[in-house]
Amino acid sequence: MTTLAIVGAGPGVGAAVARRFGAEGFDVALISRNQAKLDALAAELGEEGVTARGYAADVLEPASLNTALNAAAAELGPIAVLQYSPSVDRRYLKPVLETTAEDLHAALSFSVLGASTAVHAVLGGMRALGRGTLIFVNGGTAVRPRTDFAGTSVAFAAESAYTQTLHEALARESIYVRQLIVPGGISVDDPVTNPTAIAERIWGLHATRGEFREFHTPL
Repeated sequence: MTTLAIVGAGPGVGAAVARRFGAEGFDVALISRNQAKLDALAAELGEEGVTARGYAADVLEPASLNTALNAAAAELGPIAVLQYSPSVDRRYLKPVLETTAEDLHAALSFSVLGASTAVHAVLGGMRALGRGTLIFVNGGTAVRPRTDFAGTSVAFAAESAYTQTLHEALARESIYVRQLIVPGGISVDDPVTNPTAIAERIWGLHATRGEFREFHTPL
C-alpha cells in the first residue's frame, strides 16, 4: 500500500487530508503528541473506510519523530507522501521585542530541525520507491514577516529556504517538494478556507506538478 504521513495530524485539516488521500487508496499515518487523540481519530477514519494508525511523537524530540515515522513505514508500507504541518505553539507568536534567543531557538527547532528530521526519516523509502512528495504547510508569515509574530516570521522563513533548496535538489529524483501558504485563519464556515477545501488543495499539490510555492488565498 501507499502511505501518507501527516506530521501534525488533528481533527481539522489533518483529518480532512487523511480523508482526501484515503479516498485515493492511501493508508494514513497520523502523527502528533497525544496518542489517545490519535487513536480516536484513527478509529473515526476507519469507520469511514480509511486505513489509519496513530503514532505519538513530538517534533521537538527527533528520536520520537524518527521512531514514529519508521514504525509507520514498517506497519503501513513505504511513505510516499509526507505532510509537515504541526500546530504552532503560542509562544512563537510574540512581538519581536519580547522574543528571546531561547524563543527563536525553539521556533527554529520546531519549523526547521523537526522538518529536517522528518524528511531524512522518509527520504530513503521514497528513493527506494523512485518517487515521493514532501508537502509543507505554512502561514503567511513565511513570506511576509510580522513584528507581532516574530517566532513564526523567522522560523517559517527559514523553513521556506530549507524546503525550497530541497525542491531544487530532489526534483531530479522524482521526489517533489511543495509548499502551501495559508494566509490568515482556517474557518469551518468559509467555503474557501475550511479544512475540506484546504485538503483538496493539498491533494492537488501531490497530484499535479507545479511551482514550489502556492498560496491557498491571496496574501
